[in-house]
Amino acid sequence: MEVNILPALQDNYMYLIVDKETNSAAIVDPVNPDRVLEAVKAHNVNLTAILTTHHHWDHAGGNEELVKKCDSSLKVYGGDDRIGALTNKVKQDDVINIGSLNIRCIFTPCHTTGHICYFVEAPSGEKSVFTGDTLFLGGCGRFFEGTAEQMYSALIDKLSALPDETLVYCGHEYTLQNLAFAKHVEPNNKEIIEKKVWSQKQRANLQPTIPSTIGEEKKINPFMRVNEPDVQSHAGLTDGIATMAYIRKKKDNFKA
Repeated sequence: MEVNILPALQDNYMYLIVDKETNSAAIVDPVNPDRVLEAVKAHNVNLTAILTTHHHWDHAGGNEELVKKCDSSLKVYGGDDRIGALTNKVKQDDVINIGSLNIRCIFTPCHTTGHICYFVEAPSGEKSVFTGDTLFLGGCGRFFEGTAEQMYSALIDKLSALPDETLVYCGHEYTLQNLAFAKHVEPNNKEIIEKKVWSQKQRANLQPTIPSTIGEEKKINPFMRVNEPDVQSHAGLTDGIATMAYIRKKKDNFKA
């Protein structure tokens, strides 16, 4: 599996996923179709699918234009009828194949009611998950259309259960803001402090901070750590879901 990171708009990421065995490819959230087509040409791959995480314009807004500019057989996957050019509506545990790559759909409603994360496995054993605006490096998406219970299910029950080595590719470059809040919640967490220093260097060199891994997120991301004593202590609570609700509300108004 090869994952090509394609920056878009101010801080979005699109991802061109290539099955190196067959040269088949899928694109995640192609908001900038021309940039996608440039990458497809540069890597000389056969684009067969669009994987849409959710319906927001900065993720799904390029679907219709890309379909028009590509072969009509291009399939558009997503979990929400509001997604432009949708051809294949998916749900929890549906499987998509791109060449030899196996893609399992993980239903993670909260940021939007139809949000899907895509867990991709290669025959070689490589694993990646494309999390849109559900899980960010060091953070999570706002609860625009859902509840703390839903985000708890998404992050703790579903995404935390993925293998620790799974690479995490999220929808936005929000890492520095997220880690500032994470350090506020857990000021003595050495992993957060070290990751923040590393991320600052990356951004200073105009490099992305992604991917991280599921294992790393469990160490640095307060929203993946709502059952940890230090995070619950910060919230003054002893329940994971209540802690999730509390820290998300605080993050909404946090100023670094």
